[in-house]
Amino acid sequence: MFTKFAGKCAVAAAATLVFSTPAFAQPAAWQQAVARLIASKQTYPRAAQMRGDEGTAKVKVYVSASGAVEKTEMVSPSGSSVLDREALNLPTKAGNFPAPPGGATTIVLPLTWKLM
Repeated sequence: MFTKFAGKCAVAAAATLVFSTPAFAQPAAWQQAVARLIASKQTYPRAAQMRGDEGTAKVKVYVSASGAVEKTEMVSPSGSSVLDREALNLPTKAGNFPAPPGGATTIVLPLTWKLM
């Protein structure tokens, strides 16, 4: 899933998300809802565009049983401090996720930015 900005760049939504729960995997419908929500808020930071920054950052998101984002942490940086900062802030920008059916969980989101 790509969204174009200014005809020259795109952000790739997290098509493959890695989920973990204490006892079992989250249902696919919940995973897809989270992916759509994140994709709807992902933008290409102007400073990164101007510098030609591209990359994929992996961010671990801690989600409460109610769907609130509790915290985020970098798992794998993109190589750009601007994109990494955006990746860490993106889950909070998205607001609350739907409540995870299995209770509190963590999600690893691969977030990609690529200039076209």
